[in-house]
Amino acid sequence: MTIKVLVVDDSALMRKKITALLLGSGDFEVQTASNGAEAIALNLSFEPDVVTLDINMPDLDGLTALAEIMLQRPVPVVMLSSLTSKGALATLEALALGAVDIITKPDGTISLALEQIEQELLSKVKAAAQARVRLKKPSAPGLDAKTKLTAVCVNTAAKQMHVSKPERFRTVIPTEAELPGVVLIGVSTGGPGTLELILRQLPADFPYPLVVAQHMPGAFTGPFASRLNTLCQLTVQEVSSLQRLEVGFVYIARGDADLVFIQRAGHLYLQPKPEDQRYRWHPSVDLLGRSALECCHAQAIIAVLLTGMGNDGAEAFSQIQAGGGRTIAESEASAVVFGMPKELIQRRGATLVLPADKIAQQLQHWVCS
Repeated sequence: MTIKVLVVDDSALMRKKITALLLGSGDFEVQTASNGAEAIALNLSFEPDVVTLDINMPDLDGLTALAEIMLQRPVPVVMLSSLTSKGALATLEALALGAVDIITKPDGTISLALEQIEQELLSKVKAAAQARVRLKKPSAPGLDAKTKLTAVCVNTAAKQMHVSKPERFRTVIPTEAELPGVVLIGVSTGGPGTLELILRQLPADFPYPLVVAQHMPGAFTGPFASRLNTLCQLTVQEVSSLQRLEVGFVYIARGDADLVFIQRAGHLYLQPKPEDQRYRWHPSVDLLGRSALECCHAQAIIAVLLTGMGNDGAEAFSQIQAGGGRTIAESEASAVVFGMPKELIQRRGATLVLPADKIAQQLQHWVCS
């Protein structure tokens, strides 16, 4: 089936190069727009399956065009962004508005830059064509009273976890710094909005640290963590150096790298490392999960696999579930791209299959039971 793509860029050369790349694969029908106003009009008349949208355009910029597209005729949008700090912040805003993925423009001439990203562009546009567009719903800051945990509930759970914690995990973490467990989250295409939805529902006294591997370029994970930190009651930070795990924190793996658990002086740490070429996607969810199993008993791990293409995380999270840990796969009903959670379900590695808006509630139930 031919995929209809609308290529939006103010550079005529970039439009020409992207169009030639897409047409050359034989899978696409392409039309182009040179500005945001043209993009809005062609989204209605051409009815594309996917839009590639440059952020920096004169007159009507990419963010304004994206907002109108999502209002008039929602469609999967892949953003093309520069690697500048300003570009990263604008791209995160685009993801919040409903864009499903990011492609970064490398520095250099257009021809050379496009050569560096051509395979990424083809794969992400194809994946976007299968994506379910989920618009961000406005919500008041803070947590709903029905979903917020009380301190009594959390403290009781922590005491219960202290008593029943598996022996292997207890020997890793000394009593004075003991953690009841850890939550791993793996996520890719469509993930930023889903993560925000889940993390905003967790209270500041949630008793497990959370570690997130989101497939995202390195220029974006720092701003992404900062954005989440302003929206969540938990403290959210990117892991850019050796970091000891603490309750009350959400740790975001740095993009263009991998993240692993290590033990040091009887404590549990997170350590960034260069991309392991044995794994296809980065930060690797599978590598994160396997390293967690090396340092923690499976019964002390809760693993959540969210929207994304491919199968990253399915194998390691299945091992966690087989060892007595608990796992959640996001359901097809809410996943922007059902690839990663579907793989976990097919391997019989999912303890539960839940829509994104029910996952935080389930996490709270497990840590309180």
